[in-house]
Amino acid sequence: MEWSIKTFDELSARELYEILKSRAEIFVKEQNITYVDEDDVDYRSLHVFGIENGRVTAYLRAYEDEAGAEENAAVDREIHVMKIGRVLSLEHGKGIGTELMKFALREIPKMVPCEKICMDAQKHAVHFYERLGFVVTSDEYLEEGIVHVDMSKKITKG
Repeated sequence: MEWSIKTFDELSARELYEILKSRAEIFVKEQNITYVDEDDVDYRSLHVFGIENGRVTAYLRAYEDEAGAEENAAVDREIHVMKIGRVLSLEHGKGIGTELMKFALREIPKMVPCEKICMDAQKHAVHFYERLGFVVTSDEYLEEGIVHVDMSKKITKG
């Protein structure tokens, strides 16, 4: 597996196509979520992905958390909170998701200094994220018909 982290403008057309194809396969086909995937957040995101045999087999995007952005504007304009989303792996139970998350948690703070990474996690995946150091920070809620909770992880510097 070849791991990459890129801004939107650094993605090749082929990489972007493969990312969108994998997101549709998991979220639309597998999880039956009907939504407009192209929400303009991709433009301001870091795209973290693994490619194997020309196919994006694991992916997530990371972007400045809007709630954190308002707080940061009042303080010092530094990004303190990044949010991850669209987390996927095409093959389940093989450790690819863990590899993706470990790579992301190591590389995101190198590109964008941050103190915390948060996410809206599907409830069935909470234990997976807890093993990576995330903690639940909200009650359960429905998003796109799927039960979610907010989770976050403090980033240690050094």
